[in-house]
Amino acid sequence: MDMDLTAFVAAMPKVELHVHLVGSVCMRGHRHHSGGAPRFGAFADFATAYGARSRMLGTGADLEAATVDLARALGAARVRYAEVTVTPLSHLAAGIDPDELAESLAAGRRRVADECGVRIAWVFDISGDLGPAAGLETVRWVLRHGPEGTVGFGLGGPEAGIARAAFKEAFDQAIRAGLHSVPHAGETAGPASVRSAIDDLGAERIGHGIRSAEDPALLERLAAERVALEVCPTSNACTGAVADLAAHPLPRLLEAGVPVTLATDNPAIFDTDLNREYVLAHEALGLGRAELLAMAATGIEAAFCPPALRRELAAELERFAQSSHSADRSST
Repeated sequence: MDMDLTAFVAAMPKVELHVHLVGSVCMRGHRHHSGGAPRFGAFADFATAYGARSRMLGTGADLEAATVDLARALGAARVRYAEVTVTPLSHLAAGIDPDELAESLAAGRRRVADECGVRIAWVFDISGDLGPAAGLETVRWVLRHGPEGTVGFGLGGPEAGIARAAFKEAFDQAIRAGLHSVPHAGETAGPASVRSAIDDLGAERIGHGIRSAEDPALLERLAAERVALEVCPTSNACTGAVADLAAHPLPRLLEAGVPVTLATDNPAIFDTDLNREYVLAHEALGLGRAELLAMAATGIEAAFCPPALRRELAAELERFAQSSHSADRSST
């Protein structure tokens, strides 16, 4: 292991744009970073693990605590800003009152700004297997109850057999209300799902999107239109979206000029954190420090944060890059 690289990554300020609150919850007796990320035989097996964690968040107090726990982990990885995905219908179905759901998330967000130094924003999503009606119900909740810091509207869950276009009405409503469109696509479904996410759902970023690598014309479009991909290498290996990390298309995406930012997806389930994703990009995929810095910068560019915060984050990363370069020169 390149300890210098590990220290470099640990010190680098970052943003995290693709992390699910439920997927950050550690099960009782689970030791995070045990050294062996689990591999699921099928997406349904992963969904079972995800559902077990979702059931642990049965009250507003649970959601507030999960938000604080996630922010502490993010802060430890030197994450300055995060957009955290929550699926409202799963918590409402568990019996949490609609107002309590919003209030608990707002309370957790306020606490972490003071306690952890991490600014959090919210992306509220639909699980695609629940169907278009669930999308419309989710929009209604967001428009009526969405807490401060709500920035995006997403579409998660399984992709196979679930057309992105089926959720167009919900996304149209969300976009008209001022929310950013951030659906998952191109994780297990092919490049056509990414095209549909852009054309039918107005996607500004794509969750995963790795199968775009199969379509050179789509890669050109993503690069030209600056549609960023939220790439989660460990997640993709664990769910079987790629055969293994060595087969991950991340280097091809970067070579094509596609904007890419690294993310963890479900860090407690996949036994990872954002530092580990950056280190793996170096160790398993051969990316150098300049490429790691560029992906961190892309995350800031693609974030749905206020302009003043974007400038603050970019300036901090630039200072880090300059100091690291100076340190490298002085050691030679």
